[in-house]
Amino acid sequence: MKYALIGCGRISPNHIEAAKNNNLEFVAMCDILPEAMEEKAKKFSLGTVRKYTDYRELLEQEKPELVAIATESGNHASIAIDCINAGCHTIIEKPIALSIADADAIIAAGKSAGVKVCANHQNRFNKSVQKIRDALEKGRFGKMFYGTAHVRWCRDWEYYSRADWRGTWEQDGGALMNQCIHNIDLLRWMMGDEIDTVMGMTDRLNHEYIEAEDLGIALIKFKNGSYGIVEGTTDIYPKNLEETLYLFGQKGTVKAGGSSVNRIEEWTFADYLDDPESVKKEFGENPPNVYGFGHTPLYADMISAIENGREPYVTAEDGKRALELVLAIYKSAAENQPVKLPLTDCSTMDFSGRFGERKRMR
Repeated sequence: MKYALIGCGRISPNHIEAAKNNNLEFVAMCDILPEAMEEKAKKFSLGTVRKYTDYRELLEQEKPELVAIATESGNHASIAIDCINAGCHTIIEKPIALSIADADAIIAAGKSAGVKVCANHQNRFNKSVQKIRDALEKGRFGKMFYGTAHVRWCRDWEYYSRADWRGTWEQDGGALMNQCIHNIDLLRWMMGDEIDTVMGMTDRLNHEYIEAEDLGIALIKFKNGSYGIVEGTTDIYPKNLEETLYLFGQKGTVKAGGSSVNRIEEWTFADYLDDPESVKKEFGENPPNVYGFGHTPLYADMISAIENGREPYVTAEDGKRALELVLAIYKSAAENQPVKLPLTDCSTMDFSGRFGERKRMR
């Protein structure tokens, strides 16, 4: 299967390794910075992979069957739609888009073109998360009461100074949209997906050189009667502390933790079907960074979906749901009132200027 990567920045090594691990025919890569492609080509021994600075030229010349988009977030939608219309199956890094309208356009384009579109929420493939999902689908929790998602990370001036688009409303969003959306996706997925009401608060406490929030807190009421709590920040000193997901049900209590919810730290069920310590040992991973090991199985699933004519495990609709929840938190915080879902029209650009002007980086 002919594969191409568009975007060779911070997350691209995970895509490159996933493509190689799945034996894809890696034909081309694209980035507006030639040096970024050269660095990745050298590091991963991609000497035969052709390099483009214009992704449209890549699509026309190479005609890949599968494309991954790992550019700045604000360009995901436009590039994805071009790839889809060119007949490419498409993996889109999170967030799938920065507006409801763009997410809807991606979904519609995929259906019209008859290609598979996958939102890159790779943490769904963590061993820990898969074990928790299995328990949920088997009804071991009983009635779900509430769940909480916490992302307590550090992003400093050095991180934001590497790319001027980071932390902007037009190209990124803040801590919730960039750093926390994976865990927000997991919380919504685990708690039943369908949301009634969101109440959020956001602020920019420690990063005057970005436009968007560095702290977001939200309460969520799901339509099934359960509740959710979100806490996400890039203000933790002096380094990443944790990413955790708690699920509390009538007959079960679970905590996933570690750097990217990659370890099970609490596992208690009324049915006593398995030994908690054995589960913690068997379903824990120790990834080298917060991106975890999920890209390789996500790619494997996407390839299988293409070959077998089924939907990928993580669909474009899933990507829209994660995006929608973040935008709902933004909207609630800006309007200082609860927001009902679904959202029909909302974009990060609706909140431009909310925290005042962005101070120029030194």
